[in-house]
Amino acid sequence: MGAIISAVIITYNEEEHIGACLESIAWVDEIIVIDAESTDRTVDLCMKYTDKVYIVPWKGFAAQKNYGIDQATGTWVLCIDADERITIPLRQEIELVLINDKGFDGFYIPRRNYLGARWMRGAGLYPDYQLRLFRRCKGRFINNVHEVVSLDGSSGYLKEALEHLTYNSLFDYVQKINAYTSIEAKEETTSVEILQLFLLPLKTLLVSFFLYGGWKDGKLGAINSIM
Repeated sequence: MGAIISAVIITYNEEEHIGACLESIAWVDEIIVIDAESTDRTVDLCMKYTDKVYIVPWKGFAAQKNYGIDQATGTWVLCIDADERITIPLRQEIELVLINDKGFDGFYIPRRNYLGARWMRGAGLYPDYQLRLFRRCKGRFINNVHEVVSLDGSSGYLKEALEHLTYNSLFDYVQKINAYTSIEAKEETTSVEILQLFLLPLKTLLVSFFLYGGWKDGKLGAINSIM
């Protein structure tokens, strides 16, 4: 009989984060790591927790994660990133909902995003629900950037939060935004008018700061909304 829960992680040069991440999921039945040819100690650190580490040249976020799902044997897949942590309360809730199976095919998990030591509560960064727990036969990732799970079935919501150690500093934040937008720019084919280049960013800023509560985080919230 296969594992009940298979955790799937994709990595690339994550030696700073991966140890704590794997420790937070050491309780699952199976850990699958898909590594995109890391040049640091990531693979060695992963091998301390699982022998199911696959070296796969980078094909995109969704493709890497779907490859991990294909290697999994569990009924359920728990997908987590290297800079995320499963807390003890979240583990207990996951175990409870799977024991008391109510027919859901997947679960959205609220996520706490941190900027340094600061938990960001506004600008859509909390509860920031992510579909990360789903029946293996029911979910696949789509989109190359900001990948999401396409679920063939019904979903529920968990209460306990996944912790996301997003950025160590504002410098890291800007670097990651630049990386993502560069990828998106290469793939985007939609044309926009000159006026939209000014109005759409302004609209996003106002919605993020006022409607989505960026003001709750003070100066950092303002910076986040601007970015």
